[in-house]
Amino acid sequence: MPNTSYPPFTGPELCRYEAHEVVALLKKREVSPRELLDAAFERIETVGPSINATTVTCKDRAYAAAENLDDTEKDNSGWLAGLPIGIKDLTPVAGVRTTFGTKGRAHFVPTESDPLVERLEARGGIVTGKTNTPEFGAGGNTFNDVFGPTLNPWDTTLNAGGSSGGAAASLAAGETWLSHGSDHGGSLRTPAAFCGVVGLRPSPGRAGGASKDAGYFIEGLQGPMARSVRDCALFLDAMAGFEPRFAISYPAPETPFQDAVERVDGKLKIAFTPDLGGISPVDREVEEHLRGTLTLLEKNGASVEETCPELPDLERTYHTLRGIRWATMARRLDPEIRKHFKATLEQNTQMGDALTVNDIADANLNRSTIFNNMVELFRIYDVLALPTVGCMPHPQSEEWVKNVGGQDLTFYMDWLRFAFLSTVTGLPAISVPVGLGPRGLPVGLQLVGKPRGEAGLLAAARAVEIAVGGPLGPIDPNVTNG
Repeated sequence: MPNTSYPPFTGPELCRYEAHEVVALLKKREVSPRELLDAAFERIETVGPSINATTVTCKDRAYAAAENLDDTEKDNSGWLAGLPIGIKDLTPVAGVRTTFGTKGRAHFVPTESDPLVERLEARGGIVTGKTNTPEFGAGGNTFNDVFGPTLNPWDTTLNAGGSSGGAAASLAAGETWLSHGSDHGGSLRTPAAFCGVVGLRPSPGRAGGASKDAGYFIEGLQGPMARSVRDCALFLDAMAGFEPRFAISYPAPETPFQDAVERVDGKLKIAFTPDLGGISPVDREVEEHLRGTLTLLEKNGASVEETCPELPDLERTYHTLRGIRWATMARRLDPEIRKHFKATLEQNTQMGDALTVNDIADANLNRSTIFNNMVELFRIYDVLALPTVGCMPHPQSEEWVKNVGGQDLTFYMDWLRFAFLSTVTGLPAISVPVGLGPRGLPVGLQLVGKPRGEAGLLAAARAVEIAVGGPLGPIDPNVTNG
C-alpha cells in the first residue's frame, strides 16, 4: 500500500491501492472491473473540477469492455485483467473524442485506435478516457484552447508539467491506477516530477512509436506512467512486444520487467551530474534535495561519483531533431489546423522548416558521439543520475519558466534541458519521486539507463524508491487561490 503519511486521500478505497495490487485482486476475482470503473469515474467526477486532468470520459465504452473482457492473453506478464487506464489525448482511441489539444481537431472522433491502445486493451486494460495535453504535446505546461489548463494536485495554482500533465495529475489524485503518456522533450518525465509519480521514457521501439505517419522517428515515444516503480514495470510489460505496424518495434524480453523490480540491489554505481556538465541550470533548493537523496542511497550501499561525460552540442542537436519532427508533421497538415497553432508551436515548426542539410548531418554526427560517450560511462556506472527538471513547479499561469538557477532563459524549451540527453541518445530514462521537498512539493530524480536497459533502470529506480520511503500518494487536490 502507498505511504499514508503524506496529504490525505478521501476517495474510494480501491483508488488508494497500487495497480499491481488491484490486478492481483482482479485475477483472484476479489474485485470486478465494473467495481473499479465505478470507483474511477466517481473519483474523476469528484476531483475533475479541481485539476482538469481527464478531459474526456467514455463510460459506456468502458463498461461494455468490462462486460466483454477477452482473456485470451491472460498468461502474458503484462495482463491487466480489467484494470482501468487513462490514454493521453494525442493518441487515438476508436470511438472516443481525440483532440490533440488543438481547436482544429476539437471534435475529431477516430474510427481506429492507435496500435498501442489496441495492445493494452487486448491485454486487459479498460480505457476510462483521455488525459489533457498541450497543443500537439508541445511544451512543459499542460493547457490548450479546447479544455483549458490542467492543475497540479499538490497545489492547484501550480504547473502540473507537460505534455503528459493530465496523466500525471490524474495518477496523483487517484483517478486511475495507470496512465499512458508520451515523451520528446521530457513530456513523461517533467509532469512525473512535478506531480510526484513515476514516468518512464523507454528505448525507441520498446512501447510503440509516436504515430504511424512518423514511424521511423525515434525521438517522440510512448511510455508508462504510474504511482510506483513496480506499477510502472507492470505497465511496461503490458506495452512491450513486437508490433509490425511500428517500423522500429522489437520483441519484449523473455524476462518480465516486473521480475527486475523484485530483484533490487542497493549497491548501485551511480554517476551524478547536477547540471549536465554546465549545460542546464538548476535551482539550489532542487540540487540540495537531490544531494540529500544520494546520501540516503549511499547509506543503502550505493556508491556515488559526481561526473558527466562530454556532451558536444547536446542542446543544438536536440533542437535540430525536434525541428525535423515538427517540419515533418506540418508537411501534410491541413492549413485549417495549423492556423490555430499557439505561438511557440508555430515557432518550432518554422525552425524546422529552416533547417539545412548541414544542420541535420551535424545533429546525426553529434548524437552518435554523445551516445558513444554514454556507453563509455556505463562501463563503470549502472546509471547516470540528474535532476528531472531544474526547478520546482512554477505558477500554471507562466507558460514556461524564464529563470532557473539565477540564469535568465530566452526560449520556451530552455528550462527543460535535463530531458534532452535521453531523447538525443535513445537511452531509456525514468523520473522517480524522491520525497517531498521545498514547500511540501514532490521532487523527481531522473535516472538514465544503458541501451535497451529498462530492466536495470527500473531496478535502480526501485532502489531509489525504497531509500526515500516511497511511493507517494494518491492525494486529495490541495485547492489554493495563490
